[in-house]
Amino acid sequence: MKDVAKDTTLVHAGRDPRANHGIVNPPVYHCSTVLFPTLDALEDSDRRSFEIINYGRVGTPTTFAFEQAAAELEGGFRAVNTGSGLSAIATALSAFTKAGDHVLITDTAYGPTRRFANETLIPYGVEVEFFDPCVGAGISALLRPNTRVVFLESPGSLTFEIQDVPAIAKAAKAVGAVVMIDNTWATPLFFRPFEHGVDVSIHAATKYMVGHADAMLGIIVCRDEATWTTVKKTATRFGVCAGPDDLFLGLRGLRTLSVRLKQHQESALILADWLAARPEVSRVLHPARADFPGHALWKRDFTGSSGLFSALLNPVPRAALAAMLDGLELFGLGYSWGGFESLILPARPAGVRTATRWTEPGPLLRLHAGLEHPDDLIRDLDNAFRRLNAAL
Repeated sequence: MKDVAKDTTLVHAGRDPRANHGIVNPPVYHCSTVLFPTLDALEDSDRRSFEIINYGRVGTPTTFAFEQAAAELEGGFRAVNTGSGLSAIATALSAFTKAGDHVLITDTAYGPTRRFANETLIPYGVEVEFFDPCVGAGISALLRPNTRVVFLESPGSLTFEIQDVPAIAKAAKAVGAVVMIDNTWATPLFFRPFEHGVDVSIHAATKYMVGHADAMLGIIVCRDEATWTTVKKTATRFGVCAGPDDLFLGLRGLRTLSVRLKQHQESALILADWLAARPEVSRVLHPARADFPGHALWKRDFTGSSGLFSALLNPVPRAALAAMLDGLELFGLGYSWGGFESLILPARPAGVRTATRWTEPGPLLRLHAGLEHPDDLIRDLDNAFRRLNAAL
């Protein structure tokens, strides 16, 4: 059926029960070697290795099912799977850059993205420049004839700046640059990159797509065939691929992505509003709140918000912050996000900014609202603030 709602796409994309004995979910193919009945078949598979089953690393029915589902959900031509979100970022950037190229990356990119650019692209001869995420159409002043890639992440990591993606994409296209975005926060349900001029959309599928904190997975969705072919060839040369069980867990997670995101969104907004009223909190960084500086852009381009946001505290001694965080019962203290569990992480944006300055004196807490009842999460945070205040 054509033109169905995204909720329906999530349920049906990448499935073909009639081809699998009526079984609802695609089977998990554990595969390295593929056998061919004849020499003609073997040679044909080498000529069409991206289209048929040739070798386990290049693709299996499990691989194709997840890639098809992700591409269909995001409205892209095809997708390329990877073993993690960082692997997806590194593969995409490597696919379109070489020595002598210039790359622009938002200053609020995911920390490992910045490290890959600084510690891998630059030593290989690629010139990397970080830019203010709020630059908008002003990015034209930074573009050069050799600018090959403009890399976006909206909202920005940790501090959630919303970028004017259509304006940046329009300017980038004027010099022939490939526009990439890390769309993990919004997922294809809340932001449609290809409708805003993006060429490559990257997801740490580890997070919301898998949704259960039990698999490492990445996906690169490409606007058109030429872009996809470039990315696929790079992934194949690098030997990049996800494991079959993780791909299956990605497919499983997609089926419930919509219902989970609704709860993540609702709980995060409840927590954000509660935190904004706390005397210990200087301000809340959540794009869907009307007081957020980039709210107008978020409202224009996005259709929802996920469970991740930050709260800036008033300055407190480290011992008081430790007392607050160490006794949490429901919020886990750890990296990543997008699973069913609530998480909290202290962060220092000043240490990972070069094009902009982060001068806030208080600690920043990144929170992920999981699927617990928001009233219970508020009680956990309320008790945490009691411990913080008692330690002052």
